[in-house]
Amino acid sequence: MAANNQEPLSFARLVTLDERRPAYPQSLVELAYEQLLSMLVTMKIAPGAHIGIEALARQLDISQTPIREALTLLEAQKLAYKIPNVGFRAAELLTRREVHDLFELRLLIEPAAAAFAAQKAEDGALARLAGLAGEMSDAQTGNELAYAQFAEGDARLHHLVASASGNRFIAETVEGLHAHLHIFRFLFKTNATTKALQEHEAIISALLARDPVAAERAMRAHLEASRARMNVVLEEQERLAAAQTPTPDGTSRRGRSRRR
Repeated sequence: MAANNQEPLSFARLVTLDERRPAYPQSLVELAYEQLLSMLVTMKIAPGAHIGIEALARQLDISQTPIREALTLLEAQKLAYKIPNVGFRAAELLTRREVHDLFELRLLIEPAAAAFAAQKAEDGALARLAGLAGEMSDAQTGNELAYAQFAEGDARLHHLVASASGNRFIAETVEGLHAHLHIFRFLFKTNATTKALQEHEAIISALLARDPVAAERAMRAHLEASRARMNVVLEEQERLAAAQTPTPDGTSRRGRSRRR
């Protein structure tokens, strides 16, 4: 598929593609985008850290222009933000409260969207979902770039299900959450990809069977499992943070426990 020479192949366009993802890389903007996405979702660029455009340009051996364009795409997904006269920084991680509220909203919307999709989706949309699931399976055991592509694929899958519901407002709400890439920032180096693939298979099987009850149930189970995975990671982060908290004598709790 030929890319539009006038417009970079942005994330928003990838979400609506009817065909398979173009062969990597299609352009310098895409090269910069995928490398930056990988660094952000694997937290090689730490939350809140400054994103050095000059250093990235040297690292990728490209000019600064495609990196700036890629950062604009990532800013639209709320993975980066620009400070006037300072530059770009990586977005902070979601708080526990934000994670709770996010899944609360998704559980209200996405199971119903899956049920509607089972009833209303065109055959072509279901075929694209099945094809995307295959691409994600190929990416699940790859390197950090493949992990970022899996995370992006997860976002596309959920957006495609929402779009297939036939309800524009559901589709716009799910897309506007920018949830999936933020969630995968927490889940790097876990078994989330393997578990998610199994859950996606159940969703897609129900959609292909045109079974709205099973589709709703499978989507709800997937979201609840994803929330449980997030809770495990958040609890571990809180445990580690507590271990580093200084005690009245100025030592960390971890250091104090070692001396006992």
